Amino acid sequence: MVREMIKVKVLGRGIERELEWRKGMLVKDVLREVGFNTESAIAKVNGKVALEEEPINDGDYVEVIPVVSGG
Repeated sequence: MVREMIKVKVLGRGIERELEWRKGMLVKDVLREVGFNTESAIAKVNGKVALEEEPINDGDYVEVIPVVSGG
């Protein structure tokens, strides 16, 4: 059985890894798996900004951009 994977890179954190893709996987699921939520990071899928409910497909490349806030 061939494992279906996606590549994930967290910008500015030096994290780059592969996650096993699952049918029905959404952007918010990927964020959660690398320690973020939709309020603490923005995701780009294959170079385009993606909303939390957008589906992830086998072979996608996801970049996670942590949001910096404060005062």
